[in-house]
Amino acid sequence: MNSSDNAPEGVRPRPVVDRLPKYAAGKPPVAIDGLTSYKLSSNENPLPPIPAVLEAIADQSDINRYPDPLSTKLRTALADFLGVPADDVVTGAGSLGALNQILSTFAGQNHDGKSDEVIYAWRSFEAYPISVGLAGAESVQIPLLSDGRHDLEAMAAAVTVRTKVILLCTPNNPTGPILTAEETERFIQSVPEGVVVVIDEAYQEFVRNENAVDGIKLYRKYPNVVVLRTFSKAHGLAGLRVGYSISGPDLTQYLRVTATPFAVSQIAERAAITSLEYFDQVVERVQSLVDERDRVTAGLRELGWFVPEAQGNFVWLNLGENSAEFAGLAGERALSVRAFGNEGVRVSIGEVEANTRFLELCASYTKAPQPS
Repeated sequence: MNSSDNAPEGVRPRPVVDRLPKYAAGKPPVAIDGLTSYKLSSNENPLPPIPAVLEAIADQSDINRYPDPLSTKLRTALADFLGVPADDVVTGAGSLGALNQILSTFAGQNHDGKSDEVIYAWRSFEAYPISVGLAGAESVQIPLLSDGRHDLEAMAAAVTVRTKVILLCTPNNPTGPILTAEETERFIQSVPEGVVVVIDEAYQEFVRNENAVDGIKLYRKYPNVVVLRTFSKAHGLAGLRVGYSISGPDLTQYLRVTATPFAVSQIAERAAITSLEYFDQVVERVQSLVDERDRVTAGLRELGWFVPEAQGNFVWLNLGENSAEFAGLAGERALSVRAFGNEGVRVSIGEVEANTRFLELCASYTKAPQPS
C-alpha cells in the first residue's frame, strides 16, 4: 500500500515520496534475562562525550533564544583546527543536514522538467537515495566492487551532461573501505569541473590507512570539491546534530543561501567547540575503538571469514541471504546489529564485552561471509 493511500481525501504527497526507500534506523537491542544488552546497529560511539563537554553544556540555559544562524564561534574554531578560512565552513544538522544543503543547492529538477543526476556507489549510506530524491534529482547508483570498494572507473564512465553532483563515501558505510588519495585525485581530474564532488568523511577520525584520501587537501586544490564531516561519530555528539561542509567561496556563496537557519543549536555549538579544545582526549577514545575494531577484524579473519577493509567504527559481513538469520541470532544474545535485506550485516564496534560476545557468536556460526 502506498503512503498516499492513507492520506485524507484530497491530500497527496509529491509523487517522489512513494518511490523513496524508507530510512531504517538501527534498532535497540532486545532485553535478555541475565545479559547486558548492547546496541551495535547505528555506528554510534559507545563512549559518552569527554568530561569537559558534559561540563560545558551542563549549565547552559539560553535555549529560550535562537542560536547564531551562522555558527560563527564554531566556524572560527574549525578554521583554527583545520587551517581553513572560516568562510569556507557551512554548518548543518549533522553531516546529513549539510549534505541536504548541498543537494538542494546543486541538484534538482530543472525548468524543462528534467532532473539532474547524482552519482554515488551502492551500497553506501542509505540516506543518499532519500536525500537525492527529495531534492528532485535522480540517483545513479554504481555497484561496489567485490571487496566493498567504490568502482571509480565505472562512476566516471557514468557521468553525463545531466550529472551535477557525485558522492564519495570514505570510509564507505556500510562496507568499510577507504578511497586512496591517488585514486580520488585521479577521479576528480577525470570529471568535468562543473560537477560538484562531495567527499563524505563522517568516519575520518577512525581511519588508519596511510594512503587514505584527505578531503581537506583536495578541497584546497579543486574548487568543485566539498568535504563533509561531523561531530556525531568520533566526538560522540550524535544526539546534538552538528556537522559541516568545507568548500571554496565559489560554492559556499550558494550554500549559505540554502543553509537551514538555526540548524545547529547553541548547546551543540558549545559542545563541538569544547570537544575541539580537548581533541587529544577525543583521540585517545577513538584509538581505543580502533584497537577494538582491529581486534574484531583479526578475530573474524582467524575464523576464515572474509571481511572488507574496516576503516570506520564498524565491520561488514557479506552474508547475503543469511543476513536476517544472523541478525536474529545476535538478537537472541542481546546484541542488535544492522541487517541490510539480503545483502549483508553491518556491526558497529561497541563496548569490549559486546565485541567479545559478537566474536563468540561468529565462532559458532557456520555460514561464513564471502566476497560478493
